[in-house]
Formats: sequence, structure tokens, C-alpha cells
Amino acid sequence: MKGKKIVIGVTGGIAAYKAAELVRLLVKAGAHVRVAMTLNATRFVSPLTFETLSGSKVIWSMFDREGTSVDHITWGQDDVDLIIIAPATGNIIAKMCHGIGDDFLSTMIMAATAPVLICPSMNSQMYINPAVQGNIRLLRERGVLVMEPGKGELACHTEGPGRLPEPEDIVEYASMVISEHDLSGRSILVTAGPTLEPIDPVRYITNRSTGKMGYALARAAKKRGASVTLVSGPVGLKSPLGVEECQVKTAEEMMKTVMEKSSSCDIIIKAAAVSDYRPSEVAPDKIKKGSDTLTLELVRNPDILAELGRRKKEHPCILVGFAAETKDLLANAREKLKSKNLDMIVLNDVSRSDAGFETDTNIVRMIFSDGRVEDSLLMTKDEVADLILDRVKTIWEANFDSGS
Repeated sequence: MKGKKIVIGVTGGIAAYKAAELVRLLVKAGAHVRVAMTLNATRFVSPLTFETLSGSKVIWSMFDREGTSVDHITWGQDDVDLIIIAPATGNIIAKMCHGIGDDFLSTMIMAATAPVLICPSMNSQMYINPAVQGNIRLLRERGVLVMEPGKGELACHTEGPGRLPEPEDIVEYASMVISEHDLSGRSILVTAGPTLEPIDPVRYITNRSTGKMGYALARAAKKRGASVTLVSGPVGLKSPLGVEECQVKTAEEMMKTVMEKSSSCDIIIKAAAVSDYRPSEVAPDKIKKGSDTLTLELVRNPDILAELGRRKKEHPCILVGFAAETKDLLANAREKLKSKNLDMIVLNDVSRSDAGFETDTNIVRMIFSDGRVEDSLLMTKDEVADLILDRVKTIWEANFDSGS
């Protein structure tokens, strides 16, 4: 979102207060944000709130304001990347559908050349009203982007569809709209998170993986236009928008799901931290405390990455693995790259406090099958995800787009 020009249109619904958080998140992401309001919207949230958050003037009237006489023209053009109407009431949706421009916001939208995204928010009965649904269908036919509203308890204390999508989801959707879709047409499978290997109904063996890197990869791939399947162990993360997510627990479950999904994929990125071993037997009841020691017999789990590497002859694809290491980092990663038949491996030094597990940042070393090594700077995991996908795209183009 860095450097993108975004106009937020705020209309007179109770969810207008959430638009303040939307502006804050967009500014935090590096976007240049301007806000246009309807007069009714100013009854819910002061324009001063949006001016403070955006750092730019807010317009809510065609006449009682400072500025030029053609702001309603330039705001929707002037190299704007996206216009977001949030909340979008039934009234503004109807105005957009029927070409009514009776205030600054509706006139600006009528003159806009930038893409428009509306986020409907209203009472459930209003939302499902045939007139509103017909207007939304017509806007979609005309190329207007529409986010589905959330479901749940509304401000009017009823239950149903009509909740404004969460600001984080609107930002993620907007990012997908305005990003370059350089992975369009590619099918990508990503694995993420840990696996849990049960000891008894209460206890299990696992590791410190939070799934943040894998989820960042899935989110970035979807943003860049790919069709994405995410196979994830148990994590506390929100599913990326537009991604097919398959939840698993054990390594064997992950193996089964990955093999079912992998045959139709162009690119597979194995970012999950799969348990190498599992208890040979799972106790049917909780193991009670007894002697001072307890011995568990462990057996090897299936090697998902190695099996994918073996299948590349039958199902050609780009295969990327991860190596979480604490010593002999490069040597161990190179051995894994070769033995698993990978195109690329991403090396993490998980002994660092600012990278690897349980952090929002990462610093990686990417090792390629031709022997090249590339080190990254310390970045957010979202930034690392885009860097990895840049390199994956280059490998794809060299091996497949060239016809070799």
C-alpha cells in the first residue's frame, strides 16, 4: 500500500466510526488517504477525526469548504488508485446505481475514473431488500467492486447480514485490488504452522511455530493474483481473504491433505514446521502421574517434503522448502535442498530473537538449486513473503514460461 492514493467515502451509517480505524490502518500501511463525507456522516463522526488521522483536509459539502470548485472532479481522478465507500448505505448505493449526484461524495463518484470498492453496511432487512440487492447486482455488472458484509449482531440488536467488514479485512481486500497481479494464473499451495502429535487425550508434542510466515506467504500470493491453497496446522491466525484453507492437526493429516491438493499446483511452498516424530502409541486415557520418569517411544513421521520432491517427475512444479536451524546453518540447508530435490530453500536462524518463530520480523537466506545464495535484510514477514515470491516467480519464468 506504500505510496498508493486512496479516497475514503464515509456515509451516514452507525458503522461510520469504524471508518476511522480504516483510515488509520491505511495510513500506517503507507497509503496517502483523503476522506470525503456526506453531511449525515458528520453527525456520527467529526470531520476533525478524519483530518487528524489522514493528515489531509476532509470535504463534506460542495460549497461550505475551502478548496477549488472542481474537487469533486479531481478527487476521483488525479491518479487515484482506489475509492473505498465504507460504510456504504443503501442510499449511496442507490445514488451510484441511478447516477444521482446531489452532494460532494455522490458527485465525486459519478465523475470518478478510479476503481470503486463499496462496503455495504445496514440493517439486515434493508440489505436483503430486493431493491438494494438489485442495485448491488447492477453495480457489480458495471465493474464496481463489492465486499460482502459480515453477519452477526447489528447496532439495531438484530442478527443477520449487514455488518461492515472489519477494517483489517477491507485493507487486505483493497491491497489485492490495487496490487500488480503478476502471479495471475498460477496455482500455489502453502503449508503453515506446527503439527500436534498426541500423547494422550490431554498432552501432545509440538513446536514453537506460529504459522505467521506461512500465512504471510499465502496472503501475499493471493494479493498478487494467484489461486492459493493453505494447509495449516493449529494456529491462532485469521484466514487470509480469498484463500482456500485446509485445517489439519497431525503430520499424517498434513501429508494426506498436501498430497491430495498438490497435483494441480504450479508452486508448492512448505513453510510448516512438521514434527519429525510422533509417539508410537496414543494412550486412550490421560496418563496419570506416577514414577519420577516417563519414557515415550517415538517413531518417524512421513517426510512430506521428500515425497513432494520425488513426485516432481510426474507432477512438475516449483518446490520451495524451509530450514529452521541453530547450527551449521548453511551446510544443513544445502543438504536438505539437495536431498529433497528442491528448487529453493529458505534458511531461518531460529536462535535469533528477531527472526524465525514467534516474531513479526524475519531475516532469511535463500539458497537456490544452482548454488546461488541470497541474504535478506531484517524485514516484516509480509515483506519477506513478497521477496520469496519474487524469487519463485523468477524460477518459474526460467523453467516454464521459456518453454524449457
